[in-house]
Amino acid sequence: MTPINQLICILQSQYNIIMQKIFVSLFVLCVLHSSISAQTAPPFWAEIKAFQYRDSINPVAPNGILFVGSSSFTKWKDVNDYFPGFNIINRGFGGSSLTDVIRYTYNIILPYQPKQVIIYCGENDLASSKEITATVVVNRVKTLFGMIRQNLPDAEIDFVSIKPSPVRMAIQPKVKEANAILKQFFNKQKHAEFIDVYDAMLDDKGNMREELYLSDRLHMKPVGYKIWQKIIQPYLLKD
Repeated sequence: MTPINQLICILQSQYNIIMQKIFVSLFVLCVLHSSISAQTAPPFWAEIKAFQYRDSINPVAPNGILFVGSSSFTKWKDVNDYFPGFNIINRGFGGSSLTDVIRYTYNIILPYQPKQVIIYCGENDLASSKEITATVVVNRVKTLFGMIRQNLPDAEIDFVSIKPSPVRMAIQPKVKEANAILKQFFNKQKHAEFIDVYDAMLDDKGNMREELYLSDRLHMKPVGYKIWQKIIQPYLLKD
């Protein structure tokens, strides 16, 4: 091998080593960036971005009926099948609390310009800590209600009562207290309704009906959603 060829081989070898180091460094930076992003992003941000991406591909027409809140709505994947003839937009996300829905009001409520907003949330708040009282939940609902009302003054705003979940038997006194206060609040508001599903999910002795729930004793089977359908439908605004 000539000296020139030897030099070329050495340079080629060094170039390969340098490029490998660059690729490794870039990979590490990407991993670190992803890790930092995951740590700094607010809760449920990935789900919110997924909604926005979906909307960019298939824009949602204004004047629909928006369901927003926690997993009891999130898991109602076939909600439109329960309410044929209505334009239902389901933006329930994860195991969200009212603070999460408040945080994303400008992302997944107001942009749709809905004629009606139906909220199911607050159960996760009450279950998250003994320090979260019925009063805390009521104040959070009032904050959310105020944000929506200020920006959508003519919209109907309805709140579905917090449901009786067997796995959360211990918090039922707080659930009942929050529901009672919220019912009074919504009854005093214009273009607003409190939709009570609580008692309909109990048996004739006032006990929770285990057969309405999945094995986690929290999320509902279709038979549970059938109860919600029957109660909610009369409140839905027609075109």
